[in-house]
Amino acid sequence: MNDGFDWGAVGESLPLLLEGFRITLLATVLGTLVAAVLGLAVAVAGRAPSRFVTVPVRLLMEFVRSTPLLVQLVGAAALFNTVEPLYIGITVLGVHYAAYTSEVYRAGIDGVPKGQWEACRALSLSPRRTWQAVILPQAVRKVLPALGNYAISMFKETPFLAVITVQEMVFEARKYGAEHFAYTEVFTLAGLVFLVASYPTSLLMRKLEKRLGH
Repeated sequence: MNDGFDWGAVGESLPLLLEGFRITLLATVLGTLVAAVLGLAVAVAGRAPSRFVTVPVRLLMEFVRSTPLLVQLVGAAALFNTVEPLYIGITVLGVHYAAYTSEVYRAGIDGVPKGQWEACRALSLSPRRTWQAVILPQAVRKVLPALGNYAISMFKETPFLAVITVQEMVFEARKYGAEHFAYTEVFTLAGLVFLVASYPTSLLMRKLEKRLGH
C-alpha cells in the first residue's frame, strides 16, 4: 500500500477500465436507441383518440419517472434473474429514459404549426403518411439536441449498472481498487475517462442546438 499517488496502478488498471468502458459505451448506445424509439412510440400513442391507450401509457410513464433508476434496476434483476444482467441494464436504462424522451418528442410534435396538420387533411393524406412525411421530420429535427443531452445523462448513470453485476467501467474500477488498495488512482482515472468522453459530446450538442435554432 502506497501513501502517495501510485502511477503504476494507473497504468496497470487502464486496460481493465477500457474494457469496462466498452461495456459502458455499449449500454449507452443501445439504451439510447431503446429510449429514442420507445419514447417516440409513447409520444405518438399519447395522441391516440382512445383513453384505453392514452391512460395506461401515461400511468406507466408516470410510474417510471417517479421511481429511482436504482430501484428499477434491482427490481428488474430480481424479476428476470435468468436474463443476462447487461440486457436487463440496457432495457431498464432505455425504458427509464423513454419516459423523459417521450416528453421531449411531445413538445416537438406540439411545436409543429397547426397549419401543417390542416394542410395534410386538405390533401387527404393518410394518418401514417402525415406522421412519416410531415410531422415527425419537423418534430425530430427540433428535439435532436435534447435527445443528445439525455444520451449524455444516460452515459453518466451507467455506473448504476454495477449493482446488478454488469462489469462496466466503475465496476472494474471498484474491483481493481479493492484488490490493490488503489481506490484514489483508479477512480481518478475512471473520472477522467468519463470527462474525456462526455465533455466533447456536450460541446457538440450545444453546437447542434445553436445550428438548429437558426
